[in-house]
Parts: sequence; structure tokens; C-alpha cells
Amino acid sequence: MESTILIFLIFILVLSIFLGFEIISKVPSLLHTPLMSGSNAISGVTVVGALIAAGLAKGVGDNDVAAILGGIAIFLAMINVVGGYFVTDRMLNMFKKKK
Repeated sequence: MESTILIFLIFILVLSIFLGFEIISKVPSLLHTPLMSGSNAISGVTVVGALIAAGLAKGVGDNDVAAILGGIAIFLAMINVVGGYFVTDRMLNMFKKKK
């Protein structure tokens, strides 16, 4: 039973990778800045979810492994958010008129 679930989850992962690649490759370059801003908002939701997961893991049963994984998830999501905002800012500066 568990091997069936694992195969199903791997199938969903591979399918989402191919689908994401196809969708992103079809986006015109003019829309990359709004798309980056939208993905930053999604990463912000990921940070909130990781905070909740880390807090619940530490509060219920003192599960140290889950708290450590939650902390790692917070760290990685924050790297994604901060890096996304730097890239968005750099892209928006490309559209400003030069003096």
C-alpha cells in the first residue's frame, strides 16, 4: 500500500516538473516581472506554512526532527522570497528611463 502511494507521489512530482517547465517556457519576456512578483507572494505563503509547521512540531510532543525540518523550510523559503524581490527590483530597473 505504501509503495503505491510513493509511486503516485513520484508521478505527481515528475508531472509537475514537466508541466511547470512547459508553462514557464511559453511566458513572454514582458510578463516575467509580474510572474516573479506572483511567485514571491506564493513563497510568502510557504514561509507562513513553514512557521506554523515548525511551531506545531515543537509544541506537540516536542518532535525535534520536525522542528528542524520546519526551520530548514523557513530558511529556504526566505532565500526564495528575498532573492525573488532582488530579481524583480533589478528587472523593474531595466524598464526605467535613463537620465
